[in-house]
Amino acid sequence: MIRTIVMLGFWLLMLIPVVLICFPWTLITGHVGLLYRVGTWAALAGVRLAGVRVHTVGLDKIDLSRTYIFMSNHVSNIDPPLMLPLIPGRASVMAKKELFDIPLFGRALRLGSIVPVDRKNRDAGIAAVRAAAEVIRKGIHMMIYVEGGRSFDGKLLPFKKGPFYLAVEGNVPVIPVTIVGTHHVMPKGRFAVKPGNVTVIFHEVIEPKDFGSRESLMVKVRDVINSGLPVEMQSPSEGQLAQKV
Repeated sequence: MIRTIVMLGFWLLMLIPVVLICFPWTLITGHVGLLYRVGTWAALAGVRLAGVRVHTVGLDKIDLSRTYIFMSNHVSNIDPPLMLPLIPGRASVMAKKELFDIPLFGRALRLGSIVPVDRKNRDAGIAAVRAAAEVIRKGIHMMIYVEGGRSFDGKLLPFKKGPFYLAVEGNVPVIPVTIVGTHHVMPKGRFAVKPGNVTVIFHEVIEPKDFGSRESLMVKVRDVINSGLPVEMQSPSEGQLAQKV
């Protein structure tokens, strides 16, 4: 619990320069770069202060001249502040539309090209995919948790189809990402963070044009993300399931 308090206390302390300097600068200039750099640095620094040791695999192989959709598994509340700072360049995410109603904060989200989404409304979900496509056209990566929610046991949940529509329609390269270890550091349903090792695996780029459908692309991405999980958390692949029938 002490480590969690240290992490949250650090983030609270970092709000002072963010509110007094970064927010006003962003709102006055319309440029979100300073806010993004300070915010992502503070996010990862807080996680490390809590005793979480972060290791990356494959990050050095990413072609920085391209724009990607990073598709990741999701098991913990600590995933976002850990994952987003690791992505090279600038990345956007999808956030609850209610956050955009908060004065000043909502404007900063819009300036940061964060995509609002209403998970309860299917039509709004389609609009969010189109908004994400506009973000990618600006040269900003998208980071998406393709399960749409956190897993209780660390195994993959069913994937949402929207991200794959986005990838295929825009022919946007996909980098599957496997986060390993946050299930033990801070599992779903627990507030406290305990020290431990987390590995973030950036897999080889997948080109949507190499697949005949969104469904086949989804199967490939799922199998790749699944392959990075510990054996006890891996789900049967589509091929293994077919052999059992």
